[in-house]
Amino acid sequence: MTTAQPTNPLLVHFSALDQATPFDQIKVEHYLPALDEAIKLTKQNIEKIKLTASAPDFENTIVKLETASELADKIALIYSNLEVANADESLQALAKEIYPKLTALASDISLDEVIFKRVKSVYDQRAQLTLTTEQARLLEKTYLSFARNGALLSVVDKDKLRQLDQELSVLGPKFSENVLKATNAFEMYLDKKEDIEGLPEGVIEAAAAMAEAKGKKGQWLFNLQVTSYLPFLTYAKSRVLREKLWRANAGRSFTGEFSNQEIIKKIVTLRSQRANLLGFKTHAEFVLAERMAQNPTTVFNFLNKILSASREAGKKDVTEVTTFAKKTDGLTDLKNWDFAFYSEKLKEEKYAFNEEDLRPYFKLENVVEGVFACAKKLYGLRFKENSEIPVYHPEVKAYEIYEDQSNKYMGLFYTDFFPRETKKGGAWMTLYRNQGLSEGSLLRPHVSIVCNFTKPTPTKPSLLSYDEVRTLFHEFGHALHGMLSNCTYQSLSGTNVYWDFVELPSQIMENWVGEKEGLDLFARHYESNESMPAELVQKLKSAQKFQAGYMSCRQVQFSLMDMAWHTADPSLIKDVDSFEDQATAETRLFPKVDGANSSVSFSHIFAGGYSAGYYSYKWAEVLDADAFEYFLEKGLFNQEVAQKFKDNILSRGGTEHPMELYKKFRGREPDAQALLRRDGLI
Repeated sequence: MTTAQPTNPLLVHFSALDQATPFDQIKVEHYLPALDEAIKLTKQNIEKIKLTASAPDFENTIVKLETASELADKIALIYSNLEVANADESLQALAKEIYPKLTALASDISLDEVIFKRVKSVYDQRAQLTLTTEQARLLEKTYLSFARNGALLSVVDKDKLRQLDQELSVLGPKFSENVLKATNAFEMYLDKKEDIEGLPEGVIEAAAAMAEAKGKKGQWLFNLQVTSYLPFLTYAKSRVLREKLWRANAGRSFTGEFSNQEIIKKIVTLRSQRANLLGFKTHAEFVLAERMAQNPTTVFNFLNKILSASREAGKKDVTEVTTFAKKTDGLTDLKNWDFAFYSEKLKEEKYAFNEEDLRPYFKLENVVEGVFACAKKLYGLRFKENSEIPVYHPEVKAYEIYEDQSNKYMGLFYTDFFPRETKKGGAWMTLYRNQGLSEGSLLRPHVSIVCNFTKPTPTKPSLLSYDEVRTLFHEFGHALHGMLSNCTYQSLSGTNVYWDFVELPSQIMENWVGEKEGLDLFARHYESNESMPAELVQKLKSAQKFQAGYMSCRQVQFSLMDMAWHTADPSLIKDVDSFEDQATAETRLFPKVDGANSSVSFSHIFAGGYSAGYYSYKWAEVLDADAFEYFLEKGLFNQEVAQKFKDNILSRGGTEHPMELYKKFRGREPDAQALLRRDGLI
């Protein structure tokens, strides 16, 4: 008698609310068989399109293609999200099989001559078709996607492209894995009271709890998670230990077992070869052809303009801190590991303000309530926690989203806030399901935000730093872009927009936590429940422009480094460190430190999709500064402006060119001076 094979949860109908992902049922061994089955199904769907007897048209070719790989896309989203948010070694190990399979499938489709012939046939007659704006955009995007992925190449070149894509598909995840392992490999245990002098009580308590969890009761553990690393550099009096921690962080993945140097050289070489094969001079040219900026010259001009407005201010910021350190402690050689410490002390002196004074008002649960209250006041959304929805880790919470007035269901929202060894650093928004056409229906999105925030301690709840509060609002801005999407096609919905536009919804949300009216929604003392005093809010506002020049130079430095890696001839790059040194010379405000290298842990550009796109943070800051001036002009929660932002930006995805959408919202193109005004640089 044969026993029935247990069903693979990834291949059956998801039975939880709104077909929520059954995280509680999925095991590591389910992914590969499910993906193989999904790839087989996708190929069958592609064959059906090829065998269609009737002439190619929008419905039988473009729409069928849009939905051909639904199951494979669903499995890919689940795996790729968990691989960075909650992956043990066995789940990580699957990356080197899963990503090449997905890349091969994408290549099979984009290099299929028959399919491309059908797509091109529809594209060539686009002027005669009566298409909506969104349909026209989907047609254009589909055609360009084929062209940009090799459809116009010769057979020999198609094979070369396929090979390049296969190699690249494993290098990004490997880069990411090295950074995570290098981050986890460093631990600094302290056992003397003087070693932790200057640190806030909550930081000390968290470090004691971490040490105890590792069997070192009575000691304090500091590591390279930002919630441990940043407070130590900002408040610890011990210069020797600050230097030790700074060097460990700055040298992650530079040398040793988890070095990323050779991987970087390989990635930029393969990207360059791929761009050349497709008729572009550099990878940056290839990427920027599908961005608002359009070409590297525009990006370099933009960054240099910001740099010329920031550099003198940045130098003044460093000089001011140097003078202050000498005056207070007789320090004559200010180093990188001293800057945050003395900068914080200087800010306290100038504004009678210590950022730690804000922390008691930022209990995580209250901040989450606050971001929900903002979404309700601006866009009429309501969030209802549902503990029945499956989650992938006990710390994850799931919510149903509704339109408050009409009670219309808008989707699902997951939050995952605390660091752990199975999660990569940083913060991001992602989706488990895009809004749009799937299985013949228009489905609502399943959105998630993942962060690495200060954890609760045995005596205190999670009390966030101001920076963490801004991060939560930032990622929630991305989440709103996903939740409020009202498009027909998934590939155009939500955050599927030009990458130098995608940061506008996220960055604009940060502004509400710099205004009293926004803070009053949630900033209450975790013990007394009193609102944040007006005097403290005013100090916060006064300190907002503090060292704006320094911060701007730092962002421009990362952006120029990214552009350098992706515009240079890789065959001339012999050494990762000296290349970075040259690329950042103009922006550096401190001398180079041996053993410190940013490129080797720069996951955004080598493992996260921001290659030749890191400038988009600054680009979108211009948009957000200009857009927020409109809110300030009319009122922080002005319904008319909020409705315009929702209708023209948040709900429209990539259905139109972003500049057209922005002009519909603002009534004009963005004013580039808005950012410099906000930062006090002009």
